[in-house]
Amino acid sequence: MDAKRHIVHIDLDSFFVSVERKFNPALIGKPVIIGGSADRGVVASCSYEARKFGVHSAMPTRQALKLCPQAIVIHGTHGRYSEASREVTEIIHNMVPLYQKSSVDEFYIDLSGMERFHDPFKLACDLRQKVIRETGLPISFGMASGKTIAKMATNQAKPNGQLWIKHGEEKAFLAPLNISKIPGLGESTCQKLYQYGLEKIGDLQRVNLKFLEAVFGKMGLYIYNKANGIDDSEIIPHSDRKSISTETTFHSDVNDKRTLENVLVSMTEELSGKLRRENKVSSCLAIKIRYANFETHTQQTKIALTAAEHILIPGIKNLLNKAWNQHRPIRLIGVRLSNLCTGSYQINLFEDNEERIKLYQAMDNINFRFGDKTVCRAAGMEIGARTFNPFLKG
Repeated sequence: MDAKRHIVHIDLDSFFVSVERKFNPALIGKPVIIGGSADRGVVASCSYEARKFGVHSAMPTRQALKLCPQAIVIHGTHGRYSEASREVTEIIHNMVPLYQKSSVDEFYIDLSGMERFHDPFKLACDLRQKVIRETGLPISFGMASGKTIAKMATNQAKPNGQLWIKHGEEKAFLAPLNISKIPGLGESTCQKLYQYGLEKIGDLQRVNLKFLEAVFGKMGLYIYNKANGIDDSEIIPHSDRKSISTETTFHSDVNDKRTLENVLVSMTEELSGKLRRENKVSSCLAIKIRYANFETHTQQTKIALTAAEHILIPGIKNLLNKAWNQHRPIRLIGVRLSNLCTGSYQINLFEDNEERIKLYQAMDNINFRFGDKTVCRAAGMEIGARTFNPFLKG
């Protein structure tokens, strides 16, 4: 490619932890784990103070607490994360011509061609400072000629830093890094490369492509390109998602209908509250159940456009009756709202009850300010603090 590309990767550092610290400054400087319970939960995010003990995301919470017994475990507040993500997205949307939101806390930005009008690196720096100033969240970025190196530069810049890998310096930047730093390279692939004495990316850069293809097949070209900084993949413009979902794995398999319904009520309340905060409505409702033997079933139904749980909850309970063989205990259960579109719900969707609309608005305001489930239905309270995973992406 003749034209120089300027790709920026932005990542909000320890995003869930940073958001919680905004609401509770007492957590600053302490080891914090965001995630599920100690029995069967996993770490969704953790602070740098916890990482020093070997804690990392996707690790079972039980194992994390063995490594760092003094860690503070928080189940998380989904509304806060989605609102913080929306704020950052809005800042980026207003400052750059083309961006891709790859997750709730991660973005790719294409500033190629901007050098005719602005210094791309200065623009990225200004964007980072604006996010920090307006949201109070720490953020890091890397800038390079492609998405892969930009992401790796961000990882090297953390925490709360920035790094520009200039054109022509890609291979030199990569060479001293361990091969495990290459995004998408699994542990088994790394172990196989280690067996051949290939530990640093610089070692890979000296290896013949045909050797990698002989050992890894089609994956060989992927490894070769990543090690040599070759990545022409495009930025896919940001678009609104079409669904949201959440699910929970029970501590022990459940065969009690009331318990299952209470969990579903709690899930549906949170998802519908999220829809209202994002000014969205759904026209498709689905339930997912997984039995003890991991056999999984889903059931869905079309509904009138809504974001009101008093409409959604009866629909979810009805789907449970249809999908569940009541003689079999359930290991996992989930709710999905799809066919989303932007728009406020109309009063007639709430059965012409303006008081009910005001009630929902008041509940949403309280739950955002003080945490999810501060105000909720009694059925949802019976299952205690939320134990399902709020970090699944729809």
